[in-house]
Amino acid sequence: MSLPQRTQVLIVGGGPAGSSSATFLAQAGVDVMVIDRAHFPRSKPCAEYLSPEASRVLHAMGALQAVEDAGAAQLTGMRVRAPNGFEIEGAFAAEHGFRGFRDRGLALRREILDGLLLDRARAAGATVHEGVTLEALDAEPRGYAVRLRHDGVEHDLHADLVIGADGLRSRVARALGVARRSRWPRRLALVAHWRGVAGIGARGEMHVQRDGYLGLADVGGGLTNVALVVPARLAKGAAGNADGYVRDWLARYPHLAARFEHAERMSPVRATGPFASHATRAWAPDAALVGDAADFFDPFTGEGIYAALRGGEMVAPYVLEALRAPTAKASAHALRAYDRERVRTFAGKWRVEKLIGLAVSFPALMNHAARVLSRRTDLADLLIGVTGDFVPAREVLRPGVLWRMLVPPARS
Repeated sequence: MSLPQRTQVLIVGGGPAGSSSATFLAQAGVDVMVIDRAHFPRSKPCAEYLSPEASRVLHAMGALQAVEDAGAAQLTGMRVRAPNGFEIEGAFAAEHGFRGFRDRGLALRREILDGLLLDRARAAGATVHEGVTLEALDAEPRGYAVRLRHDGVEHDLHADLVIGADGLRSRVARALGVARRSRWPRRLALVAHWRGVAGIGARGEMHVQRDGYLGLADVGGGLTNVALVVPARLAKGAAGNADGYVRDWLARYPHLAARFEHAERMSPVRATGPFASHATRAWAPDAALVGDAADFFDPFTGEGIYAALRGGEMVAPYVLEALRAPTAKASAHALRAYDRERVRTFAGKWRVEKLIGLAVSFPALMNHAARVLSRRTDLADLLIGVTGDFVPAREVLRPGVLWRMLVPPARS
């Protein structure tokens, strides 16, 4: 397939953020072109968890039924185990009165999910070009001169607007001069699929230890997503022997080692990170960032796929306004408004994520929180609902609620 000479919107990145952006824009009649350096299906190190509210965006894209039909696992809640052995268990369907689009989350391998979402973008009218890399991005009075590489050949085109949906190390963010790395928390993830992990049920699991944490979740087809996240300073031993590093880590904790005694790793251990990136802003003249390219803190709360899908849905009307704007100033005003809306939408969740990140970084704090929340299931359900993206973050950020999360209930 030959590449065009121009497009209204060029989306760099064919993951959930790019597919979501492309679908909503193409549905509105925009000429959209998606590029990705990979060829699909492709594996992607990821927790592969979609929160209950992610199903709403999938439904709006016309993709929910396909994702469920592909065998996505159904998750009813989350379980978090602290280093002291206390457990926090929360359900997505609880008595706090909040309900998501679905009462369950989903989990599906990215090599299946991403292909389904790209198919939706194509069906909506977007063109998708695989095996294409972004080489250069140069601003023009309106839009960008873009240089691409496909099959070893350079190709130039003009894009009226560019969307960076190209992940943690976004080339678009760097080209726009808005990329920024945070110093905390600096963690790496080692991810693989295993078969035969004992005790895997309908809840996702997070096992926090002093030297990292382990996420476990059914992803359908009899497979378990196993994601070990460790401080970057401790990950040197993983270089060249990631499988051995993960197995040694598991062996240190008997309650985990026993569950892997008869398990078999079914895919290579893939690394991703460091995390904690945050663009100084998610827009530039005739450009916007969505998903991990705009912001990613830490994988503990599993915000990545939902934020990507919701970001694509959110950016679309502002991009439409920018494309229709009669002047560069009016276009910039629309994209600036997108960034304000993005911050307003996610700010509360970001605060909760940072509080959880603080607890995970300090075992004594995590142990105390788990000791309290193991006896306050109402608060545990509320917190899990926030991480499921359907309970407003303000519900757990209220001073009274935070206080109850820190103070053990009186014994009767």
